[in-house]
Amino acid sequence: MRALTAQWVANAVGGELAAEVETLVTSVVKDSRDASDGALYAAFVGERVDGHDYAPQAFEAGAALALVSQPVVGPHILVEDVTAALGRLARAYLALLRTEGDIAVVGITGSNGKTTTKDLLAQVLPAAIAPEGSFNNEIGLPLTVLRAGPETRHLVLEMGASAPGDLAYLTGIAPLDVAVVLTVGTAHLGGYGSPDALAEEKASLLDGLVPGGTALLNADDPRVSAMATREVLAQEGRRTVTFGVGGQRDVTATAVRNDRGRPRFTVAHAGHEAEVALRLVGEHHVTNALAALTVALVTGQDLATAASAVGTAVPLSAHRMALTERADGVWILDDSYNASPESMRAALRALKDVATTGRSFAVIGEMREMGDASIAAHTEIGLDVVRLRIDHTLVVGAGARVAYIAAVNEGSWGDEAAYVATIDEAREHLDGRLRPGDTVLIKASHGSGLWKLADELLGVDA
Repeated sequence: MRALTAQWVANAVGGELAAEVETLVTSVVKDSRDASDGALYAAFVGERVDGHDYAPQAFEAGAALALVSQPVVGPHILVEDVTAALGRLARAYLALLRTEGDIAVVGITGSNGKTTTKDLLAQVLPAAIAPEGSFNNEIGLPLTVLRAGPETRHLVLEMGASAPGDLAYLTGIAPLDVAVVLTVGTAHLGGYGSPDALAEEKASLLDGLVPGGTALLNADDPRVSAMATREVLAQEGRRTVTFGVGGQRDVTATAVRNDRGRPRFTVAHAGHEAEVALRLVGEHHVTNALAALTVALVTGQDLATAASAVGTAVPLSAHRMALTERADGVWILDDSYNASPESMRAALRALKDVATTGRSFAVIGEMREMGDASIAAHTEIGLDVVRLRIDHTLVVGAGARVAYIAAVNEGSWGDEAAYVATIDEAREHLDGRLRPGDTVLIKASHGSGLWKLADELLGVDA
């Protein structure tokens, strides 16, 4: 982060500096445990914790200043709303970086694949800053912007949306040079009511393009490809670039195959071709890889360089299609960070591709934020595990129980399908059943807590 004076920060957020402070802010944190010399500590009031209570610890750790909505003992800037103030600070800071240097801002949205795509871009684009984990909301995105500095050439931002207007707010903080729309699925459908309403929200990302900016659209998703007609794309020198598997796309993947779940394909662009062999697990990652390749191309890389960089990139974020062999020969495919019907089906297909040496076990938890579509969505997943001939299915938690019922009704009898209410019961169920060569998929929305089971199976300390 570029150093900022306390007064500059106060002016940017529209807050009251409690006293004259001769100090420089060199980082921004939201957890007092992450504070260090020169940090601005943002004190948020949560459901269970009030960040103002931890201001003393932040100052003790070296924080130079606190951003607060109520006075604290120590140098601080007082605002009405810390979240809104953080957004104003990030917006002003990014504008400052643009005037002082050459920085391209890339924004990514979609029902699936955002985090994987930003992880790829963090490794493919030179001098890039990207979010840690899934910092993609009104707090996480500003914190990512504020990590950039004068040396940053590419700022990659994951932009999540759970309600109408979310993306307009985020692009208001960080206008985009490149806007990437991956998919319109059913994740967060409960906040929108219909796929069409969700598609409109995703399309609003394009309204955040700066003049001369570029929209990158997944032509394999009809709702995304339809966004090419959005009026803003015909204005102020903006352009549209498409990517997808086969067909008439600007960046195209052909000859897609997989090596024990790891995709390989040929990518073509502007009369040139290159081979790509991904280190990621799951054929659905071809779309994410194409998105990363296309960003690299429109920001100036040649195809061979981009293809090589994408092929050597590794998973960076935890609990996302991470394949690990335990000492006892059991493979754990951990995709427990989040889940939607689309990502659940993709993970089940990946399980079948990976489980070539033993039996396949699908451990499934609840897909959350599905609204009225929840019962039908979980029912379909229960049918899918039978149709894909998964050897053993274990459904965990009351919210996902209908998937178990559907699997049994479709023909998973005996020990082929089971239901347990808790994570502890799930662990007990798996103990003694797994043999060397078996592969276990762990898949659920993060809020279900099934990632804890994945950590237990891998021996990861909490």
